[in-house]
Amino acid sequence: MDSFLTKLIEGGENQHLDFKYCVSDSRKIARTLTAFSNTDGGRILIGVRDNGSIAGIKTDEEIYMVDTAANLYCRPDINYTIKQHMAGGKTILEVEVRRGNKRPYQVKDEDGKWVSYFRHNDQNLVANNVLLQVWRKEEKMSGVTVKFGKAENFLMNYLKINGHITMSKFRKVTRISTYRAESILANLVLFRIIIIKASEKGFVYELNPAEPLKPGG
Repeated sequence: MDSFLTKLIEGGENQHLDFKYCVSDSRKIARTLTAFSNTDGGRILIGVRDNGSIAGIKTDEEIYMVDTAANLYCRPDINYTIKQHMAGGKTILEVEVRRGNKRPYQVKDEDGKWVSYFRHNDQNLVANNVLLQVWRKEEKMSGVTVKFGKAENFLMNYLKINGHITMSKFRKVTRISTYRAESILANLVLFRIIIIKASEKGFVYELNPAEPLKPGG
């Protein structure tokens, strides 16, 4: 096994790396494909256990499962490449996924519903409507503006005092519609005025400690 792959495995699963012992369900690998495409890209090493030990794979079967995942369960098309590596007589499949430029990428779940995932540390989490709006608006950034009205000013003051807020809390205290609340949050995230903090428990929004992006910049 080459030194590059050895260092990858030694570092463990993270934002850009996922281990798969095997691929028994194309939908599960499809989630990781879309998560990497929606976030910063990454690699899937198939034939590696969670603890980093080498299990090896049945090459043709695993390649077929990845291909099925990308072509039947993902939309739009996923940009990925496959390489094979040998380690102690065992084959490891490396699937490299690039960050896509047609976000949001979606995967078809067991109920036939299309869902978007994103990568957060070593997990694939379901994107909420705010994040979906951010991705869509990034495609037409030049046409997006931020106007500070009563709701926006309330939000900024609330965050300065309390540190963070949820979408439902923001909607309730400002008495605006869910759609408007999501749109305001998405615009402020897009211009890096606020940031999204994600976890398995949900999403919260905080002021961005870094320099905000100026409109048109």
